[in-house]
Order: sequence, then structure tokens, then C-alpha cells
Amino acid sequence: MDKQGQQAQKDDIPKQISTSLLENIIYIRKQFDGSMDLVIRQFNIEGTNAALITIDNLVDKQTIAQSILNPIRKANLKNLKDMEKMKQIRDNILTTVDQEQLVEFDSLFNKLMSGFAMFAIEGCSFMLSIGVQSYAYRSISEPINEVVQRGSRESFVEPYTINISMIRRRMKTPKLKFERMQIQSESKTDICLCYLRDKVSPQVLKKLKNNISKINLEIVMASGYIAPFIERRGLFNGVGVSERPDTVCGKISEGRIAIIVDGTPNVLIVPHLFIENFQTFDDYAIRPFFATFTRWLKVFAFFLSIFLPGFYVASGTFHPEFLPQVLLTKVLQAQAETPFSLMVECILIHIMYEIMREAGLRVPKPLGHAVSIVGGLVIGDAAVKSGLIGAPTLMIIALTAISSYVAPSLYEQTAVLRFVFIIIGGTIGFWGIILGFCAILVNICSESVYQIPFSAPLSPFNLKSMRDVVIRASWKVLGKDVEKVQDMPGSNVDEK
Repeated sequence: MDKQGQQAQKDDIPKQISTSLLENIIYIRKQFDGSMDLVIRQFNIEGTNAALITIDNLVDKQTIAQSILNPIRKANLKNLKDMEKMKQIRDNILTTVDQEQLVEFDSLFNKLMSGFAMFAIEGCSFMLSIGVQSYAYRSISEPINEVVQRGSRESFVEPYTINISMIRRRMKTPKLKFERMQIQSESKTDICLCYLRDKVSPQVLKKLKNNISKINLEIVMASGYIAPFIERRGLFNGVGVSERPDTVCGKISEGRIAIIVDGTPNVLIVPHLFIENFQTFDDYAIRPFFATFTRWLKVFAFFLSIFLPGFYVASGTFHPEFLPQVLLTKVLQAQAETPFSLMVECILIHIMYEIMREAGLRVPKPLGHAVSIVGGLVIGDAAVKSGLIGAPTLMIIALTAISSYVAPSLYEQTAVLRFVFIIIGGTIGFWGIILGFCAILVNICSESVYQIPFSAPLSPFNLKSMRDVVIRASWKVLGKDVEKVQDMPGSNVDEK
């Protein structure tokens, strides 16, 4: 059906629920077009026709029988008119907590397909939505991408209501607010904004809501669908992603906003600053001196994974004086035995590694070991012995590939930038790498996330914030004053 036909069909939808039970049932059946999961149970209550409408496999049938049908059957509703029967059932008979009176079909369909049961009586111009949700979902398990040595072993799951409870259980304060929104698309995806009322910036919250309200996607299956609508435009992401409830709670306590998308176990966090890519939950659970060491190690590994191949190609091609004499001799010997230049070698190995990585992600688990063995033999041994690539080049690419996983949230950028700097180093040389490095710094320092500098608190510099950037101070220091993200130097956020 084309867009005009879909729009015409939407225009034909009656907004208000009719007093005629038969008309309502006919219309609902027509909208679902005979779908097998639509269940309509019609029965009689003391001479009045009634119906219970549900979607199969989204509701708990035992709860329906015990909390809805049995109490209504046993109730004494004689000598009451149709509307009086509905009010008596609503106010005194039904024992379920989650009830809502609906008068429009739009909200009815939304509730119905969210696992609610719809109760209707002849002569009433509204229906009761009753919370009886029960559907299969993955149990809470350990995080896959954010593994820690200390801390919780719980990760988010797909139903956003379960994720909300996991956050609420960790932050037992009435100041924690969950605000429901919905993307007006075919999927009608539910979104929940989570923040602390006394910590969040009203200006940032208002702008975020405005950005979400402008999303015009027909279907939303993951949090990554909506991230481009709420993040800054640049090389690096201005929206953080986490699958750990404890990490999200820590960000919320700093004035950030968590965006929980129904159907995905990844929670978005805004605003997200560049330095946070090198901070993990383990940093705050171990001794400060070792946390400081590992944080510096992550920063070093990030720059190593981007610039080392380009520096190696530039040194071997244009600036051999940068390499020690023994290493330069090894490189020249390997280069004399291979048919390609250093730049082509690095590009080929990098492409082969990315192919292996992608195959390792997509291949079924039973075949994962086979992919690793074949890849290790082909790239690590056969390629060197056959003379296609040199051993020093293979070592450089392997080192940079491992280093890129130290800061996994930046892997996408490092993988692409590694290609870029290999080409720059092989064509322009060391000075081209310096210019590329300056361009990256300009990109990081020139961007802002919701009027907050993306490079804060390094640029503009704030000495107080260095206690959780250059070093990781003790909790005796960090616990005295929790800095809010909107108070970072250079931010242009109005607190009113």
C-alpha cells in the first residue's frame, strides 16, 4: 500500500470509542484484519453484553482468570444499569493495580499491543485497560561488552520496564524520575527518559525532548536508530552507550540523562564527553594509584592504535632516521623480500584483520575457533613465509589491533583513522601525520554536546576536574562534591 493509501486509512480511524460494543468489536477486528493473535472473549453480565480483548502471548491468562473474569462472574450486579455495572466493576470488583480508562482508539491499540487487557461493556463509551502483561524475555545475565573485575554482574535486558526497575533498585530516591515518551512511528516504540530532578539541567532536558519529538522513523528496532537524532555531528560520538545499570546510575548522579529504548539492552546517555571513553566502572572500584595507571594506559593505547601504523609507514618510506639502525635493517630486509610497499602491506593486513574480525562476530559460535585458527595460520605464518608480507609489518598491525580494544567505545573511529593515517604516512610522510593529529584535536575541541564542550574538562581546562581525569582521586575526595556535567568549564547551559 502506498503512502497516500496508508494516510487515507489513518484518516478513516474513529478517534472516540463508541457506546455500541458490537461496533467497537467489528472495528477492532477490521483493523487487525483477522490476525490470529487477537483474542476477543465475549460474555454476558446480568443481561449486559461484555467483552475482554487481548493479544495472545502478551498477557498472563492465569491472572486474567483470577483477577478479572472470576471476580466479575461472582459479583452481584443485578438491577444495575450498563454504566453503573461498569463503574461498580471498575471501582469495587477488579483488584488489579494498573487500570486506566480509555476513550480513544489510538491509546487503546497502544495499550493492547503492550500486553494490556481491554474490558468493555455495552452502552459505555470507554474501555478499561488492565495490566496483565506477561511475555517471554531474556533473563538478566552478565554484561558482554562491559566486563569488569569488580562490581555488579547484571546487565540490561530488552523490556524497558525491567531496566527501569534495575535502576530504581540502585537509586532509592524520589528525585529519580522516569518520563515516558513514544516515537510516533509504525512500531510505536516506547522510550523512557531517566534523570535526577535536582541534578539535571532543564535546558538540556528540554532540548533532548525536542530532538526526540522530531524523530520520524517508521520503525525503531535498536537504540542506534535514534542516536543520530540526538547526538552532535562529528567524528566522535556525543551519546554514550552502556549495558550496565551501575554505570548508568553513576552518570545520572552527575546530571546526565539516560534514554531507555524498549526492545534493546543498550541505554543511551547524554551528554557524553570525550574523556569518558577512557573511564570504566573498574576505575572506581580499585585502588586509586592503579586506576590512574590504567587510565593513562588506555589513552596511550588509543593514540598507539591510530598513529603507530602511519608512523611506521612514514618512517620506513620518508624518514628512516626515526628508526633505530637495527630495526631499520630488519625492516629493509623484510621489504626486500616482499613485492609490496610498506603502505600497501599495512593496508592489506589491516583489511584482512577487519575481515577476520567481522567473520568472528557473525559466524556461529561452533565455527568461531575454526575462523581463529585459519586466520592465525594464514596471516601469522603462511603470509610471512610466502613472502607476501613482512614480519615487522605484521607485528605493528597486530599491536595496534590489540590496542584498539583497550577503549572499545572508540573502536569504530580508530579502525577508520588507522586506514587514513597509513595512507597519509605513505604519501605525505611524518608532517602529514602531524597535520592529521592537529585536525583530530580541532575536531574534538571545536564540538559541543548540548552546549557543553566535548573536550571538557581538558579544554577549557579545569584544575578541580583533573582529580577524575589525569588521576583518579580517592573516594574521600571524589565523594565530597559530585560535579554536574552542566557545570563543566566553557558550558553555556542555563540552569533556570
